[in-house]
Amino acid sequence: MKTLRMTLCAAALSVACAANAAEVEVLHWWTSGGEAKAAGELKKMLEAKGDKWKDFAVAGGAGDNAMTALKTRVVSGNPPAAAQVKGPAIQEWGDQGVLANIDDVANKENWNKVLPAVVQNTMKYQGHYVAAPVNVHRVNWLWVNPDLLKKANAKVPTTWDEFFKTAEALQKAGVQPVAYGGQPWQDATVFEDVVLGTGGAAFFKKSFVDLDQASLKSPTMIKSLETYKKIKPFTDKNAAGRDWNLATAMVINGKAGMQFMGDWAKGEFLAAGKVPGKDFVCVPTPGSAKSYTFNIDSFIFFKLKNADGAKGQNDLAETLVSPDFQQIFNLNKGSIPVRLDADMSKFDDCGKQSAKDFAADNKSGTLVPSFAHGMAMHSATQGAMYDVISQFWNDDNMTAQQAAAKLAAAAKVN
Repeated sequence: MKTLRMTLCAAALSVACAANAAEVEVLHWWTSGGEAKAAGELKKMLEAKGDKWKDFAVAGGAGDNAMTALKTRVVSGNPPAAAQVKGPAIQEWGDQGVLANIDDVANKENWNKVLPAVVQNTMKYQGHYVAAPVNVHRVNWLWVNPDLLKKANAKVPTTWDEFFKTAEALQKAGVQPVAYGGQPWQDATVFEDVVLGTGGAAFFKKSFVDLDQASLKSPTMIKSLETYKKIKPFTDKNAAGRDWNLATAMVINGKAGMQFMGDWAKGEFLAAGKVPGKDFVCVPTPGSAKSYTFNIDSFIFFKLKNADGAKGQNDLAETLVSPDFQQIFNLNKGSIPVRLDADMSKFDDCGKQSAKDFAADNKSGTLVPSFAHGMAMHSATQGAMYDVISQFWNDDNMTAQQAAAKLAAAAKVN
């Protein structure tokens, strides 16, 4: 009889817990590889707080498909609890009046102390936290195959002059100098690397955050465009349309000497069993060692009609920025924790260098948002700039002056 009573009590307690458990519907596009594994860890950690994870995963399109699905849900008055969104899109959703205030969690967890100011500002709408950051990707990385450079008797470049000397040496040694993927976002990624290394962080901000007309038409921008176009002879004829990971594979397999790409490329090297500092080298892109272009994954939180839902949102926000999840997620993703106090002991040399530079650039004010990855401007403006950059890369008759004028015109599109 005592056992029966205990069983009934346990059953009653279970029902009560289930009744109080907050269902947290989360829209994301972490559907493959390490990202899917990280999403599973997030679910596990959230449910350990007594909440119920409801998965709303939308694959494909680097988030484009997810945003289409999200807009449909919000317009119908039935938003998820949280959604993966980044950069200026956070402000755009804030303007719609649909985001929830999560200041209570941020204050409790001291986000203003552990997050860089530039990240705080990105996560806030009108001074209040409405989003939680997950990671930091460094975009301005150059990936190098050291064996191929040794074969060409060339050194890892730190300036644009050195880059072109190394590229020429590789070419003379019969080695493809640059692995390149000719897709609009990749064109923009390489171009912003050139602008950062040519004009510096302050010029980059003026051009791609402030969208300053004078900067976009300036001699520095024209020089950046000319330098960007000088890279093309060191790419191969099959570059058009190539996916980024296939370009990375060229460096991994000894088919090309260098690649411009964010730190997600590191996952490809590691998956191939390559060791940082030995089999491949990661260095800031030429001229950009004292600055850092960032791309941050984050989640926004929507206003919900029930209190249990709000409780689940707070638990999710707290979990996302927690030291434990930050480490688990970023070890899987190739990025680094967004927290300035993160324990980096388990990270590889590239991750440790990224974290060190991230902290230093935070202090010096040289952290800049990647426009190529949706962190700096309205999506329509970004798309217009993509078009100009890709057109300039592919059109041998377009001058740098013409391209600069088109970039200035693109800055007015929104």
